[in-house]
Amino acid sequence: MPILISDDIIKQSDLSEHEFKTELALLLYEANLLNFGKARELSGLDALAFMELLGQRQIEAPYTEDDFEKDLELSKQIRLQP
Repeated sequence: MPILISDDIIKQSDLSEHEFKTELALLLYEANLLNFGKARELSGLDALAFMELLGQRQIEAPYTEDDFEKDLELSKQIRLQP
């Protein structure tokens, strides 16, 4: 579903359309509302460029309790393998 953002809003932000979409992607990623892939897609950047931008802005990857549980389970499985 396309979302239409008026030119007036983008002009008021003093950003180009690309910069506006990138800033929106960063905000949504930092708020854990978009995952890395979708935020990168919204920004129009490739994965490496988006990752570098996250680093420059000191935006850390969200790490949820669910992520921790998955990592814990994976480490248990790896430890049990011969």
